[in-house]
Amino acid sequence: MQFHLNGFKPGNYQVPDAARKPYPAPPIEDLPSKVDVLIVGTGPAGLTMARQMSEFPDLTTCITDMTSGPLLFGRADGISCRTIEIMEAFNSSEMVVKETYQLKQNTFWEPDPANPQNIKRTEKIADARAGLSEFTHGIVNQARLHELLIDGMANSVSNLRPHYSRELLALEVDESLTQDITAYPITATFKRVDEAGAGKIETVKARFAVGSDGARSIVRKSLDIKLIGDSANKAWGVMDILLNTDFPDIRIKSFIQSKDYGAVMTIPREGGYLIRFYIELDTIDPEMRATDINVTEQDLIAKAQKIFHPYVLDVKEVAWWSIYSVGQRLAERFDDRPVGSPASVMPRAFVAGDACHTHSPKGGWGLNTSLPDTFNLGWKLAGVLQGKYEPKLLDTYSTERRKVAQQLIDADRELSKLVATRPAAGDTSEKAKIDTAEIEAFMKRQSGFVSGTSIEYFPSYICTGQEHQHLAPGFKIGQRFHSCQATRLADGRQQHLGHLVKADGRWRLFLFGGAQNPTSPTSDAYQLVDFLANDPASPVLKYTAQNSDIDSLIDTYAIFQQDDLSVPDLPNYLWPAKGKYGLTDYEKLFHNQDAHDVFAARHINKDEGCIVIVRPDQHVGAILPVQAHDAVAAFFDHFMIAPR
Repeated sequence: MQFHLNGFKPGNYQVPDAARKPYPAPPIEDLPSKVDVLIVGTGPAGLTMARQMSEFPDLTTCITDMTSGPLLFGRADGISCRTIEIMEAFNSSEMVVKETYQLKQNTFWEPDPANPQNIKRTEKIADARAGLSEFTHGIVNQARLHELLIDGMANSVSNLRPHYSRELLALEVDESLTQDITAYPITATFKRVDEAGAGKIETVKARFAVGSDGARSIVRKSLDIKLIGDSANKAWGVMDILLNTDFPDIRIKSFIQSKDYGAVMTIPREGGYLIRFYIELDTIDPEMRATDINVTEQDLIAKAQKIFHPYVLDVKEVAWWSIYSVGQRLAERFDDRPVGSPASVMPRAFVAGDACHTHSPKGGWGLNTSLPDTFNLGWKLAGVLQGKYEPKLLDTYSTERRKVAQQLIDADRELSKLVATRPAAGDTSEKAKIDTAEIEAFMKRQSGFVSGTSIEYFPSYICTGQEHQHLAPGFKIGQRFHSCQATRLADGRQQHLGHLVKADGRWRLFLFGGAQNPTSPTSDAYQLVDFLANDPASPVLKYTAQNSDIDSLIDTYAIFQQDDLSVPDLPNYLWPAKGKYGLTDYEKLFHNQDAHDVFAARHINKDEGCIVIVRPDQHVGAILPVQAHDAVAAFFDHFMIAPR
């Protein structure tokens, strides 16, 4: 898709440039006085949390922001493979894939040895993230991602919409009420900042609160959570521009190092014309803020033109620009409990996204780490509120996501030093060449982390069964369930198994059958299905509410190797009757074919098969033998609550 030909225009890219109009200001409605979940901030973390909560009509959610309306431009642009996988869980990946610019290559430029005042390309390589997912790392305006999440909220059963023009003044937690799940210990005080209601004070009582209100988070400060780490000492300029140039790699992500003027990183944007520049500026005092730096957009353009010499940059329009100086900092804790609190102490307020980890935007990790923060938290909080899970499950949010944030800080610190390396006047080109090679090596080494596909949670009661990892090495316990295509038995359709794991709060149990005939009552697969369907110890029977569909909590799929199977020959638990009419669900059974051999692709033991338990956030919770009925029951018994 191409757009922005005659100037940058925000909005829905499905609307032609000439007809696209800015979003109208959303109406102002009073805040609810009492909610189950209060979310402060409509960045990627806040909107992902709200989008997740909108799936549960029995829970009341409120999301606020001090801005006057949705984001229109600027901020993050990179959309990792893992982020698109999460958008698929919200049934929104198709639009992201259609609109994003797909990153396929990287180029590296450095001073020309023959004429060091000029730059010269040293290498063009394929993007190291290729093949890590069925999706490709891409670039799109963060506002479009926000729009897809907001539209999903509005079109959900909850019809959830953000409340704008609200400045959070204070958030208080009544410690005497925090361990009573039915209580509302959170009191949040807001001030209206729109013209019509300027100064009006509103108060919201909440059972839980999530602060996703950015690096200067009021929620974090209200909870007295400290940020630990380094202050910023390097300033960078960032701008999205429309330009004409003879630089040959303008539509390829490029790292450019000049001899005397510093570095630039270029990222082609969606639409075919827009380009983002990250421009290295000077070292600054740690106490300074980006707003203290006296630099204009024309200064940024002039600096870039010097770095790109001898190539011409004829900038026609600056769609957005900013100066940033962000240090690498990590919150000491991700919830309101004191450091070191046991899991039995229930947290009631959380921080997510930039509110608990700050870093530079050059690696494209901000949005792509913030969004999974609340994708991790949302299903856990919803299940605790619904009485499905023990409150101790909420402790796993901090332990799982703080590890990821620490990895992010470490990687960003390394990348910032590499990209900002500026050879002093008189240095040989060999120094620059070494730096370029280091950047390339870093990108290859960190490809799984950058893509989000290798993010792995510590072993715990919801990431267990490591002793059985050999049964399916391609589904790494703790990492996201790596999707692979299989053939649906009922109609022959090729289906990505990972796309079956939607953001609806349900667990998925994938049965990969071994060499035995699954229609035989003596086979391991048949006996597992019989256990799930009929045994009182079955977690499906024990924890699924009466009068609910059999797959409303634990959704089971089976993938068999045999080609000569027929749906009616298999236990009806695998093709259950559902809904008010008892209609048959024919889409839970798959068989293996050579063209789409999931057993080979994910190295699944073809003789024994295995069980893969997938969490509601798409991460692998356990791998177990097909015969391990007791272990399947024990996994869910550890944290689930039987319905009354």
